[in-house]
Amino acid sequence: MKHIVLAGPTASGKTDLALALAHKLNAEIISADSRQVYQYLTVGTAKPEGSWQNGHYLVDGVPYHLVDFLAPDQRFDAASFCARAQDIIRTKPDKPFIFAGGTGMYLHAFFVGMDPLPPSAPALRAELTAFAQEKGKAALHARLAQKDPASAAQIPVGNIQRVMRALEITLLARRPASELKSGAFFGQLPAEKVLFVYLNWDKEILNTRIEKRTQAMLEPMAEETRHLLAAGAAPDCPALKSLGYPQILQYINGQIPKEEAFEKIVILTRQYAKRQRTWFNRYKNALRLDLHNPQEFDTEKLALHLQTMHSQNAM
Repeated sequence: MKHIVLAGPTASGKTDLALALAHKLNAEIISADSRQVYQYLTVGTAKPEGSWQNGHYLVDGVPYHLVDFLAPDQRFDAASFCARAQDIIRTKPDKPFIFAGGTGMYLHAFFVGMDPLPPSAPALRAELTAFAQEKGKAALHARLAQKDPASAAQIPVGNIQRVMRALEITLLARRPASELKSGAFFGQLPAEKVLFVYLNWDKEILNTRIEKRTQAMLEPMAEETRHLLAAGAAPDCPALKSLGYPQILQYINGQIPKEEAFEKIVILTRQYAKRQRTWFNRYKNALRLDLHNPQEFDTEKLALHLQTMHSQNAM
């Protein structure tokens, strides 16, 4: 059974299109979003609204897997995603699945593979986090450059998560992380296994969508953060390190005004979208849906088009 990957930058409409397509194909959806896994965080992660019924999270009647199941203090990575996604598909071998999300590493790891790297070590990650908080991002990057110049040359100073992971791998393996990579990182998604669809919005239109979404979600996002903290979650738990939540924490703690929180989140989200575009541009075999204005994003028409493409390419 050939599955579908529906990818794109944040705020591109992946969820809405995935649901429309799932209804037409009688498919189920697997979320490829590293933040939607968390319970209690819905607004800021743009988690689709649904309900748990008989052990399944249903959105408009469609089973929507790998959302709303992880406690805020737990971590989730590409290896965990691959294991859980494979378990889901194994139970329904004749069912088409739509992988919808913008976490490119999850999709790549599942369909292309990933190098056998040491798992994250909480104690070391805590030490590196404390170092970065005390010394700054540049100092953490310099530390990586000392241990693994090749990785440091490829990873921007500002991408602290990738810097931290490369340094973590290097320290745990006692070899530079760059020496452990096989080249699978640069492979293409296999066309015989998956129809890869990419929502390619014009940059300015996407930026407008990001601004509108951020404006609409700011106060609800603050409210759910207050509820999570009141329930006992630590401000530095993994869930609250998701995009935008550190700025919401600053806002509700009175450290910055609402307007500044909004501006910071918009900037960070635009930067994230840029990184996503860079990542997904590597896949030359993608079916790119170019969207130049909001009127072109008609989920019913696009779903019909993708249904046809899938039937023509189904195994």
